[in-house]
Amino acid sequence: MESSATLALGASGGLFMVGLVTGVWKYAQMCASEDTSAHYYVNTAHRASLLYSFAALILYQFALVSQFPQWLELLAVGVTLFFFVFAIGTYVVHGVLQDTDNQFRKPHVLGRFELPPVVVHGSMWLLIVGEIGGFAVLFVGFLQAAVL
Repeated sequence: MESSATLALGASGGLFMVGLVTGVWKYAQMCASEDTSAHYYVNTAHRASLLYSFAALILYQFALVSQFPQWLELLAVGVTLFFFVFAIGTYVVHGVLQDTDNQFRKPHVLGRFELPPVVVHGSMWLLIVGEIGGFAVLFVGFLQAAVL
């Protein structure tokens, strides 16, 4: 199996496991809560992990079919997965800290610290470019394979 496909499939399993573990965390918070609800970002981390695990399977399949050089496919998969994990990581941090239920609400907080808006919005723009750009490479590689 190509290294880009191996990375995507391994990440799918890892992200699915994170989804299962955060599901236990969510359940524990629901049991301990008077209104039977988990913190917003615990819930978000759980759902996002499960969704990203299946998104990684899509990356896996496109990496298998793409006709681009392996180094480019590996870079595309790696960048996309990095931002999947980065997003989940921010949800987990906010879930642990229970510091906000909206990371975009001003002032932007991370625990007891206030983040400059450029950090939050800059991170989002990097995520947008990384995820869309990474998948675009694999998708174009697929289109080339489908046409050839």
